[in-house]
Amino acid sequence: MSSAAKNSIYGYPGSVEVGPEKVEGETRTRRLRMTKDKLTTQPMEGIDVLPDILDYAARTHGTKDAFGYRDIIRIHEETKEVKKNVGGKEITETKTWKYFELSDYKYISFVQVKEAAQEVAGGLLKLGVKKEDIFNIYAATSPNWQLMSFGCNLIGTAIATAYETLGESGLQHSLNEPECVGVFTNADLLPVVANVAANVPSLRLVIYDGQPKQELLDKIRAARESMQVISIDELRKLGKDVTPEELKARRPVPSDVSCIMYTSGTTGPPKGVVICHSNITASLGAVYQLLGHHLHAEDTFIAYLPLSHILEFVVELILFFVGMTAGYGRVKTLTDASVRNCVGDIRAFKPTIMVGVPAVWEMIRKGIMQRINTGGTLKKSVFNGAYSVKKAGVPGLSQLADSAVFSQIKAATGGKLRLALSGGAALSSETQEFLSIALVTVLQGYGMTESCGMCAIMPPEFMQYNTVGLPLPSIEIKLLDVPEAGYKSTNNPPQGEVCIRGPSVTKGYFKRDDLNNDENIFTKDGWLRTGDVGQWNADGTLSLVDRIKNLVKLQGGEYIALERLESIYKSCNLVSNICVHANPNARQPMAIIIPHDAHLRQQLEAKGINVDAKKSLQDLCHDRAVADFVLKECNAVGKKNGFKPMELLQAVVLTPEEWTPESGLVTAAQKVQRKKVAEAFDKEIKVRVCGTSHPT
Repeated sequence: MSSAAKNSIYGYPGSVEVGPEKVEGETRTRRLRMTKDKLTTQPMEGIDVLPDILDYAARTHGTKDAFGYRDIIRIHEETKEVKKNVGGKEITETKTWKYFELSDYKYISFVQVKEAAQEVAGGLLKLGVKKEDIFNIYAATSPNWQLMSFGCNLIGTAIATAYETLGESGLQHSLNEPECVGVFTNADLLPVVANVAANVPSLRLVIYDGQPKQELLDKIRAARESMQVISIDELRKLGKDVTPEELKARRPVPSDVSCIMYTSGTTGPPKGVVICHSNITASLGAVYQLLGHHLHAEDTFIAYLPLSHILEFVVELILFFVGMTAGYGRVKTLTDASVRNCVGDIRAFKPTIMVGVPAVWEMIRKGIMQRINTGGTLKKSVFNGAYSVKKAGVPGLSQLADSAVFSQIKAATGGKLRLALSGGAALSSETQEFLSIALVTVLQGYGMTESCGMCAIMPPEFMQYNTVGLPLPSIEIKLLDVPEAGYKSTNNPPQGEVCIRGPSVTKGYFKRDDLNNDENIFTKDGWLRTGDVGQWNADGTLSLVDRIKNLVKLQGGEYIALERLESIYKSCNLVSNICVHANPNARQPMAIIIPHDAHLRQQLEAKGINVDAKKSLQDLCHDRAVADFVLKECNAVGKKNGFKPMELLQAVVLTPEEWTPESGLVTAAQKVQRKKVAEAFDKEIKVRVCGTSHPT
């Protein structure tokens, strides 16, 4: 352990045991050493509800830029011919690709954010939105998303969230279950709203931004007589003359519901997690206490993940409180690849702080590797030399490697990144280490919607791989034995199911008494059972092993952890996405893989595989030699990471088709729907597994 950790403000070890003596079948409770006597409930006195965050930020940061955004100047359409294999015949389709031309960043200040939110709140009051009503936000991440959220919360009206990738049935569920009176959406999502409006009896108000077609607005208005459809600008105009006294009369209290956040739903319909104002202020206080000395008002943050996901929602509130300027981007326009006559959002905004999910970090790493591998032998040798020098921490030479070699890589993300956080799922240590050396220090975090994003975060002082960090100050943790899989509190190190408790944790799911009364989820003494298997490390940090539902017992009687295997195999350059599959009759797992097109072609040529690398991706995926090559490369990564023989892949099925929420193979948060993938590729799985020998 580094001296930085031992001499840090956190103390060493970073977490300590508290409370009663150990009981059989579980560890003692642990808390962050800094908050062993009392868990954090707020960032400072007077910050009790979400509107207090808005008031504090406007009062403290004033006319400083709060939100940056880019207007779409025009959309360029380009056609490309794509070859597909349909019924054994190769056909050529013409596809149209959209590219965006964007303005420079424009900004609104902290004071202007508060004024705009008050106008939204006033407009909602005038339209008769009551405190007990629920208002849905079904929109892309943008300043307007936040203005609607702040506006609703100013008058004590809870918001319900819906991923913008939800189809009609998903949206209908997230509008009907909470009986939403209104929805805020974007012009390009209005067709989905128009198709479900008539099936949502409670819906009487649709607010939109952008420039929709008139016939769409007419269709929504025709859904019922009481339906009102107005733009956010019209809403704000309506609320301009509402007095502060009128708003104050509706101000929420800490126990009021602020948000019903719908999970992405890997196991059935999305569940609505009830998040109170007190949950939010506790989470804000927790991150501020743990990482506040690393977060500065002069920092800048690129905001692009879905605000309907707890990670982005909480991070944006914390950084808004700190006074950081957020530059809003779109996943489609983050890099230069999908824009025309301008640079992508990251290069335009030049952030110092970035938060991402593993899929984003894997994409960045593979993009860097692609540039290096296609840059010639000399460029590759220089990069590898610089990487080895920095990894070894050679004094003087590490700084030279940064300025001479890695500065070119850093320029692709604006050149100013100094800190990054990965959350949402497990990130392989290989990818975390690669990016931390070549690009920016990547910290891991662990949380869930049910804990308002809180559980553990890795402070830079404790920087290491294969751990999610220290408990957050608003959470206490214990581990519960999973004896059938050999995870026990008496192991060294102690292992078991992660259970959490504290002011950040939800009281339950919306209208789901069946789940709220289930002691396998919420125990009577206030613990939330996460379903994740963790272990305590000697320095007080927590590591995750896998999810209990993803533990599969193989033919030999031993368990393998599917999600952990996926996070490692995903770091193979040939893999774009992966679903590891196993059943109890198998000796080893197998995988369904979407290959990384450019890397696959480049490596087939570089390694001299007897295959025409210029064939369509569809044809490459159906070539046995290509599948064998991908299998070999994946297992090489597995062996490098110390996998046991039973964790190596027995076979792979390759597919060229991306998995989308529309296809049902991933959730709205891009989490793989394991059962549905296995069903969709059942025939291919049987063919490959039955006809494959076991690798060693």
